[in-house]
Amino acid sequence: MQSANETYLGLDLSTQKLKAVLLNANLENVAHAEVKFDSDLPEFRTTGGVNAGTAKNEYYVQPVMWIKAIDMVLDRIVVQGADLSTVVALSGSAQQHGSLYWSRAGIETLRNLDADKFLHTQLDDSAFTVHRTPIWMDGTTGRQCEEMEAGVGGRERMVQITGSRCYERFTGPQIRRIFQQRPDCYRNTERISLVSSFLASIFLGDVAPIDCSDGSGMNLLDVRTRDWSDDCLAACAPGLRAKLGEPVPAATVIGAVGSFFVQRYNFNTGCRVVAFTGDNLSALAGMNVGKDWLALSLGTSDTVMMKLNAPSNLQEGHVMVHPTDDGFMGLLCFRNGSLVRDIFKRAEANDNWENFSELLDSTPRGNFGNLALHFISKEILPPVKGSLRWNKNSNLTSVELAKGVLKYSSPQSEIRALVEGQMLTRKTYATEMGFSFGENTKILATGGASANRSILQVASDVFNAPVYTQKTTEAALIGAAFRAKYVLSVARAKESPCGDGKGVVNAPGPYYDFIANLLPHSVTRVCDPSKDSEEIYGAMVERYRAMVSFMMEQQD
Repeated sequence: MQSANETYLGLDLSTQKLKAVLLNANLENVAHAEVKFDSDLPEFRTTGGVNAGTAKNEYYVQPVMWIKAIDMVLDRIVVQGADLSTVVALSGSAQQHGSLYWSRAGIETLRNLDADKFLHTQLDDSAFTVHRTPIWMDGTTGRQCEEMEAGVGGRERMVQITGSRCYERFTGPQIRRIFQQRPDCYRNTERISLVSSFLASIFLGDVAPIDCSDGSGMNLLDVRTRDWSDDCLAACAPGLRAKLGEPVPAATVIGAVGSFFVQRYNFNTGCRVVAFTGDNLSALAGMNVGKDWLALSLGTSDTVMMKLNAPSNLQEGHVMVHPTDDGFMGLLCFRNGSLVRDIFKRAEANDNWENFSELLDSTPRGNFGNLALHFISKEILPPVKGSLRWNKNSNLTSVELAKGVLKYSSPQSEIRALVEGQMLTRKTYATEMGFSFGENTKILATGGASANRSILQVASDVFNAPVYTQKTTEAALIGAAFRAKYVLSVARAKESPCGDGKGVVNAPGPYYDFIANLLPHSVTRVCDPSKDSEEIYGAMVERYRAMVSFMMEQQD
């Protein structure tokens, strides 16, 4: 049975820092600590948490830096007053796609950690066969991407199996590059971990399994069968299945916390470790996105996350195994987010967000037929670079009319044309991915620009759905602690004698309801769509598509 003073530990190893949070049984914050790699671990000489390699687009991290950060973050959370003996379950989140290569000696050390010493003095470089871990920023594997797609029978087949085409940052192409360029290192690698399962391994005191959700970011897992694809493994490197181990669902208790943590930090021997997962997936759990919800993150780049019932075959999107239920998660990334909004704020609104909002609010929905697409850096969806401004007379009947105008007559028109164009882009691809918009659709806005009510009103109108915001800024971190509590509750219900083993009597319901019941006021409704939204923006989707087709033609 759960007692009142039980706590749940969540960790998040992001690009720039390692964070830890302790939540009580009501999911309230008890303690919080973080370690910033650049400033707290200057000896590793990272910039933004990464090291640049000698080759173009090569980025890596020394795994020992992350291990040292674990020593530090636990010491810090204890200093904050955290009593780690109350932790009944822990889980974690980590940057996706990075890979770590364990040596046989490293696994031996991991299983026999000495509680009198720091982790980083025991798990040093000798624990890994590759001392420079490639991370998600790395873009050196273009050739390996082509080889892997060819190896399975083409890009479309890769998308069908794994939910994504081959990307340079994805783990499969990264493993292949190490196999090709450093065959000795690959051969001497006993096990390969993702960053999330590596972090879990430390707490477990043994190599932790990769979870199916983070495993979906590797170009190796069949998202339908939730197991490694033999075709993808064969196209990547020999003997790979044994090095990866069997994947497990994210909602799995993978064991009890290792004796090192019991002795050194006074963890309870019964504290369970729940499979760790990737940060985007953990954020979905932390935001508690239900089936009718679309999460819209408005950051430097914008991302859209949604629950899907079936995998889509959209070449530039990502389909991943959902972290908290049986379905799938769709993820779309758009490079030209706040980066571009910021450029227009400087150029048209005296570098002032309030001014930007006033200009946006002072123009009517539909902007008198003015609509603009600004892809300052090459966009992912649509794969286009450049700007195009259409006014009410622009169309595809002639090249002259299709070229649109060089500039609008007012800053108001410029700003609304930009924001409406961005939101139409997000909605069009979410629809293509298989998200069905309807009267129950709700938008959850996060990220820096979600503080701007005027931008959210445009989102509400274009999507024709109410927009909500959330107080939490660290969704991936709290998502780890939420999952720890939920998965432990499910495990306890199965073990409890009052269940009949089949239909367990006291089992918690679905994850979404479980968390929503504990946190009934976690979201705030901030905008509602205007009555004429569908009428205005429904018609604009066709114009938007025409503009994209013209931009694509111009690039070919």
